Amino acid sequence: MKYKKKSFYFEDYTESELTDKNKHNKVKISLNRVTFLSFIFFSLIVIFSIKIFYLSLSAEKSFYSQSKQSEYLKTRRDIVDRNGAVLATNVILYDVGIRPELLKKKEKKNLIIKLGLQFPELDLNQIKKKLNKEDFFYIGKRLTPKMKEKFWLMGNKAFYFEPKPSRIYPQKSLFSHVLGQTDDVNTGISGIERFLNESLNNKEKIDLPLSLTLDSNLQHLIRKELKQAESDFKNKGSGAVLMDVENGEILSLVSLPDYDLNRRVTISDEVYTNKITLGVYELGSVFKTFTIAVALENKIINSNTIFKNLENSLTCDKYTISEHDKLPKNLNAEQILIRSSNIGAVRIAQKVGIEKYKNFLNSLELLNKINFDLEETGTPLNFKWGKCKLATSSYGHGITTTPLQLAKAYAILGNGGYKIKPSILKTNTKFAKKKEKIISKKTSSTINSILRKVVSLDEGTANFADIKGYDVGGKTGTALKYNSKEKLNTFIALFPASKPKYVLLVMLDEPQPSPNYVYEFPPSEKFPSGYKYKGETRNTSGWNTVVVAGKIIEKIGPILAINNLEASTKF
Repeated sequence: MKYKKKSFYFEDYTESELTDKNKHNKVKISLNRVTFLSFIFFSLIVIFSIKIFYLSLSAEKSFYSQSKQSEYLKTRRDIVDRNGAVLATNVILYDVGIRPELLKKKEKKNLIIKLGLQFPELDLNQIKKKLNKEDFFYIGKRLTPKMKEKFWLMGNKAFYFEPKPSRIYPQKSLFSHVLGQTDDVNTGISGIERFLNESLNNKEKIDLPLSLTLDSNLQHLIRKELKQAESDFKNKGSGAVLMDVENGEILSLVSLPDYDLNRRVTISDEVYTNKITLGVYELGSVFKTFTIAVALENKIINSNTIFKNLENSLTCDKYTISEHDKLPKNLNAEQILIRSSNIGAVRIAQKVGIEKYKNFLNSLELLNKINFDLEETGTPLNFKWGKCKLATSSYGHGITTTPLQLAKAYAILGNGGYKIKPSILKTNTKFAKKKEKIISKKTSSTINSILRKVVSLDEGTANFADIKGYDVGGKTGTALKYNSKEKLNTFIALFPASKPKYVLLVMLDEPQPSPNYVYEFPPSEKFPSGYKYKGETRNTSGWNTVVVAGKIIEKIGPILAINNLEASTKF
């Protein structure tokens, strides 16, 4: 049997053909990979480009800059003075705490050592006790970023940093009685911060600062002189207010003692009362000006009306009314005010009568609570009118008001008789409302003329306020404090007296005699070059408050003249 032989046929390929085929496959595979990687790379570029473009058009989204700073810094409006100087603003401060449970015994000892080296002012014994109790506690509050960083750089895991919105006051104590304070959640609890709390938290106005009428430069100068007075006359407190008599804008309001608003301490001692707006006092002879004014206004007297045979003292019920110095028996109305005669004021008030006198004081809004931009405003004490009350009120005893209301009343007397509303809020009103006239221009001019003589004439009680070039007029007031032998001395000035632009009230609480103080008397007819005097033991207003007021006017006068061209022509 014959078998057929099977054979296998193999197709032969040349080497070049095999090589070309392999290359084709490899190139195909490589191109696929490159295409895929290119797509991935291109997609990433597109994604990052979109992200960068988005971030460039949107606000920063970092945790601290967005969620913290936006949340904290934009919660309350800034407060600025009339020139734009910042009085209150918002920052992020830090509370730094310690978590003792995170530290071992040896670590606690090391921490105490490091804290002692970095912060020698800390009470290490107290910190050591708290560390041993292992309860969380704060080691510092309201720390600046710089102080917080010192703790952070210690690198201790037990530290806890809590950022908090905080209200700070760059001027520290300069405006403490006006601005007031906020609590831990930035809610106003006193002063402007409380009175305008809702407006200050208005999110629609968050970038619009609240502007006050106050001037930081004037405030600083006035406060400086009041602080100097404490050294010269040993008074326990003082106050001053400077106001524009035409529109009621308050340029300065100082009450001492004051306090640093940034320390955020509870103020409860009555010595820290806002003496200008909240304090209610008997202010003494400054009321004699109103007694003369009401008599002039009702045409009961004129400035030359003579009062003859004035007693040195008289009695009314249980009251004995006497003169502060020996005065001539016969004085005209003008001289009664210039020489501050108590008996003369009583005689004028008796001619006026209770109803006219009471109505005049009410028209000046001296006897009721004033409508003002702070909740810290006092209410004058009520009393029953009678013949003896009329007599004592005529020279400022047995009748009370606040220094702010007194300044307002003098502003009305000085500005031609027009009613004004004192304010510390700067308004943008371009059109002035028609003013209400309370007293005649003639009465106003007569009073201004007499007040000038109180300062300029030798027999006047306020010679130390006769600062050359400023045409100052004013009236002194010396009053005994209730149930006390201590005094409350006041001087209120209008300047320039020919056409007043400003009213300045200065008050010293319980000044003491200053026999070592050297008094410098201004030039006069008797002493053309002036003279110096030392050894005075009296502590009436003319010997202390007037001195302080004169120094204040001398310091602030140039600033007021520069800031007001109309005023500068008068100086």
